Amino acid sequence: MIRVKRVYESKEKDDGSWVLVERLWPRGIKKEKIDLWMKEVAPSNELRIWFSHDPAKWEEFKKKYTVELKNNNKVRELAYMGKKGNITIVYATSNTQMNGAIVLKEFLDKL
Repeated sequence: MIRVKRVYESKEKDDGSWVLVERLWPRGIKKEKIDLWMKEVAPSNELRIWFSHDPAKWEEFKKKYTVELKNNNKVRELAYMGKKGNITIVYATSNTQMNGAIVLKEFLDKL
């Protein structure tokens, strides 16, 4: 099972491994809290900068990021981990409705 959480939330026992899916390490987070950092599955720097968490760009961001995910071999590894046991993909942004982890989770659910 794959879950999504903000990295600043509390880690629960049934979350399984916490996998950070951000290009940049989040401020104030100790390395011990994260089990695996898969920055390779995060949106590219170009896409991240273009999106800049602008709600008007959300739909286009989802399309562009999905294309990136289709061409990313690391995504398959993450999907496999989720089939073997519980994992929680974590993100840093304060927007809980429009972020890359949400798009990634939807993509993984379809694999």
